[in-house]
Amino acid sequence: MSILTQKLRNIFKLTRIKNVEINNDVPHSAPWLPLAQKVNPVIPSAIIYCEGNFGKVDGKTANGLVRHSLSYRILSVIDSESAGLDAGEVLDNKTNGIPILANAEEAIVHAESIPDYFIFGIAPSSGFLSDLDKSIILNAMSLGMNIVNGLHEFLTDDPLFLEASLKNNVRIFDTRKPKSKGDLKTFSGKIHNVKCPRIAVMGTDCALGKRTTATILANELTRKGLNVVLIATGQTGIMQGAQYCVALDAVPSQFCAGELESVIVQAYEKENPDLIIIEGQGALSHPAFSTSAFILRGSCPAGVILQHAPKRLYRSDFPDCPMPSIASEINLIETFSNTDVIGLTLNHEDMSLDETRCVIDSYTTEFGIPVTDALSQPVEHLLHIVTSAFPMIARKLAAKG
Repeated sequence: MSILTQKLRNIFKLTRIKNVEINNDVPHSAPWLPLAQKVNPVIPSAIIYCEGNFGKVDGKTANGLVRHSLSYRILSVIDSESAGLDAGEVLDNKTNGIPILANAEEAIVHAESIPDYFIFGIAPSSGFLSDLDKSIILNAMSLGMNIVNGLHEFLTDDPLFLEASLKNNVRIFDTRKPKSKGDLKTFSGKIHNVKCPRIAVMGTDCALGKRTTATILANELTRKGLNVVLIATGQTGIMQGAQYCVALDAVPSQFCAGELESVIVQAYEKENPDLIIIEGQGALSHPAFSTSAFILRGSCPAGVILQHAPKRLYRSDFPDCPMPSIASEINLIETFSNTDVIGLTLNHEDMSLDETRCVIDSYTTEFGIPVTDALSQPVEHLLHIVTSAFPMIARKLAAKG
């Protein structure tokens, strides 16, 4: 018997003992709660599956959760191609103590118990699972892990996965699954009753880092004492734990603007925030996606921060679609919506630090607005985009000291 197998057997034995003690020998009688919450009231643990894609465009869900997660304690990432490396080092050249491991069995041994959740961390352009993906998820369920799925293919609609859920006493969370149509809202105009500034972080393409930039901005302003609400509009932001959210690309188009408006109005009425930041999706100019249009319509932002990757020549997953120019995207946004692009942020993929700084200087001169890179440059430069456009925010920050 291998050392790995023996460790796994010991872990499963301990887990079975805990389950019996917790459930008093009636494993299905009590309402479901993650094991971590049954044993200790702590944030549930999770491992992320991202085979062959961690640190890449299609691994954006895993990448985002490794950088920021309020909902889960990320224990490890599964990607055999990068096994042995540190996840933070791969993403940002900074170790974060989250190891990349080869498979679920290694992840369980590393965790020394069965993690509460198995998160599917790949976001393929198709939005659907392969047969191999399905078998891997079913295996995770058989090991006793609850499933978090962010794709358009809803596992809770599949009899095979429902049967596995019941058999293994685990739950499935389809984060993109919308509300029933009877509960969806159309645009009402109530967004104009929201008096605090609203900033949308848009982009010239999908998978650019718009969510990361929005999260860094919201976290830093919050750290400095402002009351900031971040509105998540995609599956990764929802998984990260955004309190106010809607997976827009899964909502019927008639209701997209209204659903976003409703979430923003609810956040404003409940939180009385100083600022609301809306995560963008895709690009307004992108022929394959329409969510950017609904974000602009539903949020009616007072300002837009535009994210761009200078070295990206073609749109992600669309090799026949050249990237738009920054000037054309700014013109399109400002023509389509009554708003202004107040700053530019960069995705520095395939760029050195010196190249990034040179492009920042060049764009600042060319477009006459603040430019930065949220990941490689001081966070104060990102805050400057907001304070230069909204003096009221600058005054509030100054008052906080």
